Order: sequence, then structure tokens, then C-alpha cells
Amino acid sequence: MFTWVNKEQGGRNKEGDMFQTVTEGLQSLYVKKLLPLEETYLFHDFHSPALEEADFQSKPMVLLVGQYSTGKTTFIRYLLEQDFPGMRIGPEPTTDGFIAVMYNENEGIVPGNALVVDPKKPFRKLNAFGNAFLNSVSFCFAADRFICSQMPNQVLQSISIIDTPGILSGEKQRISRGYDFSEVLRWFGERVDRIILLFDAHKLDISDEFSEAIKAFRGQDDKIRVVLNKADQVDTQQLMRVYGALMWSLGKVINTPEVVRVYLGSFWAKPLQNADNRRLFEAETQDLFRDIQSLPRNAALRKLNDLIKRARLAKVHAYIISYLKKEMPSLFGKEKKKEELIAHLPEIYQILQREHHISPGDFPNVIKMQEQLLHYDFSKFPSLKVKLIESVDRMLSTKISGLMNMIREEESKQPTQMVMGGAFEDSSDGPFGHGYGEGISAGADTEDWIVSRDKHRYDEIFYTLMPINGKVTGINAKKEMMNSRLPNTVLGKIWKLADCDKDGMLDDEEFALAQHLIKVKLEGFELPAELPNHLVPPSHRKNPTADILYNHQED
Repeated sequence: MFTWVNKEQGGRNKEGDMFQTVTEGLQSLYVKKLLPLEETYLFHDFHSPALEEADFQSKPMVLLVGQYSTGKTTFIRYLLEQDFPGMRIGPEPTTDGFIAVMYNENEGIVPGNALVVDPKKPFRKLNAFGNAFLNSVSFCFAADRFICSQMPNQVLQSISIIDTPGILSGEKQRISRGYDFSEVLRWFGERVDRIILLFDAHKLDISDEFSEAIKAFRGQDDKIRVVLNKADQVDTQQLMRVYGALMWSLGKVINTPEVVRVYLGSFWAKPLQNADNRRLFEAETQDLFRDIQSLPRNAALRKLNDLIKRARLAKVHAYIISYLKKEMPSLFGKEKKKEELIAHLPEIYQILQREHHISPGDFPNVIKMQEQLLHYDFSKFPSLKVKLIESVDRMLSTKISGLMNMIREEESKQPTQMVMGGAFEDSSDGPFGHGYGEGISAGADTEDWIVSRDKHRYDEIFYTLMPINGKVTGINAKKEMMNSRLPNTVLGKIWKLADCDKDGMLDDEEFALAQHLIKVKLEGFELPAELPNHLVPPSHRKNPTADILYNHQED
């Protein structure tokens, strides 16, 4: 076990803080430092329910969001490599509720009302959305609007996956839900580790409800990834246009200075309809898998980051509430003053920014805040309690840094945590592993020297460079190699790899090797730091038999 002790005189701080794990430390800091501030200034009514033990102890969660028939449920099936209870797949909307796919030794379904009273699950605060969210008109568990699908799957030992209803366009779907869909998404967005937005290559339009759903993740931009699914159903030219159109559409909804990461592929186990981009899809799949696999390792850091964001928002909220309280008259004109304060809330934000040196990005949405304030009596708001603010400031300035050090200590002493099983099962050792037999690895499992297949063409070029004693000089070789238009830094690396005897010249085999490496680079593959054994020219390879004979003669 690991221990972080905030030491003062006597080896323990005055508050007796001693944490065995980062998770325990986060939970303790929240309860002792942040929760009193939240409760005093009604933070839970305005922004987010209080955190519970399960919120700190739960496994990393992945939230899938997208319009209907973009392959969300199929994507989960692809990762798990097996069906899960309650799964329904079809061309029309089939998932009409939220499904939390989680690990359990016993396979089955837990209905929403039972799920939100389970203290071991991080969903207890969802009961605030009522029966309209938890139940549907059907008595079948699979038709409930929120269920937990449990099963013994290795992937789910490390992460949990949340499937969401397919989003439709138009007003009908929004009304028929019976609950605030965007608010539920916002609740999940604050608690999950990764938000994956799925798009269909043939369905790039972002409906009004989908746009509102994406906006619900405001402040969680670092968690968002985008998957352009079913990309094999279009050819290369169409794919370029689809990708550009998707980026343009996302730019209007996701307001971040950084370009959101988009993964291209076909995330199901069926044959590719268009195999021209197979290598691109494989590389994109591996990148996405690595991102998901890293979630358990970065879970503590994510929870720490979320706690910091929550603390900053709680502080700002306390300043807003106490300011409104201070501006209220003691006797008459309260309603008029309340209306005036709500109308001038943007100006109040600016005053608080200057007075307390707060970043504009830390303030809550002004329109939503104005709507919520209509239902409260400002005169009953608490005044500013400086000690509560100072306690949170000390937490952010000193105690969080201690937990950061503890995270690094845990990472150095614990084995690397990765998502395993299902589609994540490592297949790099087999012939179908990513990059096997391609680029620099081509020819690794053949007896002949792969460069020899094109050496007759390279020889024709070699003998036009006026070799001396069977070798071309660096100056002559440089002129030919620069025809590739590769940067000098890349050509310099190729030269070092090809000049096997390090004599500053190239014989016919070394020159052919240089041309092969140029070809590899031009095809988009990376060069190795050292030349692999299978690419070493035959005349430059050591002869074990000759070495043995030579050593025998010496003896």
C-alpha cells in the first residue's frame, strides 16, 4: 500500500490527513473540504448532485452517444466480442434507453429503480430524474429507460460502457422521452472518463437534439472522441469529402480551439465493403484502442482533474450566491431588486471576475443560471463565508499537489493497468497484427533478401552514378537520393542505415538498400532506429561458419 502524509510538526498535519490510496485521498478531501462549501451555497440544486463513495471507487466508464443507426450497440458488441443482455440491433432506433454494461459473475439485467438504490453503483443520484427516466410503459426490464446489463466479460473487468438512446431529428422524439435527455447526458458526462460521439459515413447531419446533446458536454471537451463509423462503405475520394464535412459540422457545435480527434473505421466484425483503406482503418482502430486501454491507468488522474474543475465551479458559485445576497434590500423592493439582479447577471459576472481574479471560463452558463435563479428567494441566500473559501483554496494549492505526487508513486510501483480481452486481445505476434509484413517489416519471414526483388532496377541507377572500385561516393549518391524529395533529415537517417560498413560510400547492395528504405518511407511507413537483421545486405552479414573455422585455426 502507498501512504501520503501531509507532514507538519510531529510528522502529521494538524488535520491528521493520511491516505492509503489516491482514490481514498480524493474522497476524503471532497468530504472535508469541498462538500461543506457545496452544501452551504446550494451547489447541488444548481449544478450537480453531491458525490458519493461509488463515484470515487467506480471503474472508468465510456459513454457512447450518436444518432440512431450509427452503430453504438454494435460498437459495444465489437469490443466485447459477445452479445450482452438487453442488446438489440437494427436499422431503426432500437436502444430507447440507457444501458450500463458492467462486469458481474452472474449474467443478467438490473432495472433502473433497483440500480439507483445500490450504494455500490455510481448511479444513485439519477433518481432525481424520476420514474419518467427510470421506467417505461412496458413491464419488461429490457424496455426500461435505464438498466444495467451485467455479464462476466474480461473487458468489463477494467471499464464499464454506457449505451444511450439513438438520437432522432425533429420535435417528436424530444417530447416523447418524458425526461430531460440533455441533463441526463450532462450528468453522465461529468462522471465518465471518455465520451465517444459516433457518426455514420452516410448520416453526417447533426440534428437539433444531437446538437443540444453535444452542448451538454460543455467543460468536458478533453473527454470527447469522435468515431466516423461505417467508413468502409464509401471510397477514398468520398471518404475525404465526408471527413471534411464532418469536421465542418463539428466545428459549429464543439467550441474548442483544438481540433477534435476523429477516428475512421468500420467497427464490427463483418467484411469490409471497400478494402482500399484497410491499412488506414487498422491504424485508426489501434489508436482508438490504445486511447481506451489507457483509461484504467489514467482513472485517478481524471478523477483528480474532475474534482479540481468541480472545486473551481463551487467557488465561483459561492461568490455569485453571496453577491446576490449582499445586494438584496433588507425590507422593501425585494422582488424588483431580484429581477434587476437576474437581468444584470452578465455584468455581475464581470464584477466578480475583476474582484476575485477569476477566469471567465470558470463561470456557469449565464442563461441557464438566470432561469434557475427565478425560483429562489435571494434574501435567504447565505453571506460569503471566507473560511470555507480558504479551505478549498488550501486544498487546491497544497493537498492536490500531494495527491499528484502520490499518483506518480502508485504508477511506478503498480503494474501497468490496461483493458484486456475482447477486441483488445493482443494479436501483434501473429501475421494479422497491425503492420505485420508491411513497411520495414516486409520480408522478415522470408528466406531471400527482400531488396533483391527490385535490385535489378536499382543496379541500373547505381551504374549511372560512376562507381569507383564498386562503390559510389556520398556526393553522387546524394544527388540521386534527393530525387525522392524527402527532407535531408530523413535522407540522412536512410544513409546511416544503408552504409553498413560506415565507410562513407555505398556498394551496389547498400545502394539498393537505401532505395528500398526510401520506398518504405514514401509509402508512409516509419524508419527504424537500427537496421533489422532481415534487411542487412547478404555480403555484409556475418558468416557463423566462417567465424567458427577462423577461431579453430587460431586455436
